[in-house]
Amino acid sequence: ENSVTVSWTKPKSDVSGFKITYTHSEEDEPVSVWVESDVLSYQLSRLAPGSSYEVTLISTLGLQESDAITDLIMTLPDPPTDLRVMNVTEHSALLSWQPALASIDKYTIVYGPDRGNPIRISTNQMTVWGNVVEHQLRDLTASTTYTVTISSQLGALQSSSSSSTFTTTSTRNLQATNVTPRTATLSWIPPYLSASSYRLTYQTEGAELRELILDGSLTQLELKRLVPGSLYVVHLQAEFRGEFTEGVSTRFTTGTLLFPFPSDCSQELLNGIFWSSELEIYPLGELGPSLMVYCDMETDGGGWTVLVFEQKRKDGSVDFFRGWKDYVKGFGDPNGEFWLGLQALNNLTSMTKMSLRVDLGVAGESAYAHYSQFEVGKRNYRLTVGGYSGTAGDSLSYHNQRPFSTRDRDLAPFITRCAMSYRGGWWYKNCHQANLNGLYGVDVRHQGIIWTSWKGKDSSMSFTEMKVRPTTFKPPPRG
Repeated sequence: ENSVTVSWTKPKSDVSGFKITYTHSEEDEPVSVWVESDVLSYQLSRLAPGSSYEVTLISTLGLQESDAITDLIMTLPDPPTDLRVMNVTEHSALLSWQPALASIDKYTIVYGPDRGNPIRISTNQMTVWGNVVEHQLRDLTASTTYTVTISSQLGALQSSSSSSTFTTTSTRNLQATNVTPRTATLSWIPPYLSASSYRLTYQTEGAELRELILDGSLTQLELKRLVPGSLYVVHLQAEFRGEFTEGVSTRFTTGTLLFPFPSDCSQELLNGIFWSSELEIYPLGELGPSLMVYCDMETDGGGWTVLVFEQKRKDGSVDFFRGWKDYVKGFGDPNGEFWLGLQALNNLTSMTKMSLRVDLGVAGESAYAHYSQFEVGKRNYRLTVGGYSGTAGDSLSYHNQRPFSTRDRDLAPFITRCAMSYRGGWWYKNCHQANLNGLYGVDVRHQGIIWTSWKGKDSSMSFTEMKVRPTTFKPPPRG
């Protein structure tokens, strides 16, 4: 479209050179170039696409010139550019492009499935007349990768082509059902061809886009940990041979809750969660950092955040003789044995006044201790506890106002390093009346899980559970 090569036969007589002159059919001014006598071809460049030129050639010898020989040429039209494929569905796609600069007769579009595709259809060829810059492809086959090319046509001359590849969609009828404040079930009709995988993205306003890669055999998925009272936009794409289709979308709005971002388990109880389980809470009471905790929704009216303060000792499978960093961060599994973490305890007990309940068990017997005041401070995680009632006796008030100690960090040692001697992490004094993070199943040297006022220092608890809830909390009536 921008150049042509002129070539000629060398004259039999001697010449000193050649002069090539070319003139655009719509312009008056010719352009001339001179070449040496040993040159028999020359490329004319910077020509206009889709244009007619008259080219003349003469040989020179000194000041003498031969008769001219003439030829007419037509440059190829330039191709359309910026070919795009949009609005791809199962059976259609919209093509758009930037038109050619030259005046042309038509565009030629050729499209068909890639080689090796399991679905075989005939490659179609069609034309679009005039300066049209978009065209709708119809009657395509779902789940099929197509290659489309487009070129400019001027008379018998055809430009080079622009090309693009796209895959028709296949997944249909994406819908959301069983929508609750925090969950929704998505389902869809699978493609005609088995997808290698799916890419699912979902987002609500103000939150980051979440992406999941799913197995190609799935037709259903439950979304969890959604934000209550929020509009979600979901997009599902099927993958074929490394390429994802345009996909299908749906929208849904989650239900509302009294406390959309519960700061503890008592607010989850008021949200209508009446069964004990692992749940997600937001210590600041707003969308932001969250924490997975175990909620006791049954004991004494429920609403207890278990290990809001700490652990649920059952079988001794988790080692509690750990260092400072572990006790600050937390460890274990909220569905089994775990310590929630000193930082989490500080966050929970600094938001509102909390009460503490300690449940104890040994040899088929059980007892409890209730404290109307419980707080873990920010500085050295100092314990504030008081207001005892219950059946186990008061062994925790002895530790009031004590900083937390671990085997590698003892801020106020007495005669002995208590955390090392009694094999745990605790608010040791000199050294303990309660040692609920001691060694499981050990009844010697006071190193076990001890609650002195109930069973003395030589009997280790087989079960302990510490949990907190707001002091002002009143359990709701249950139907």
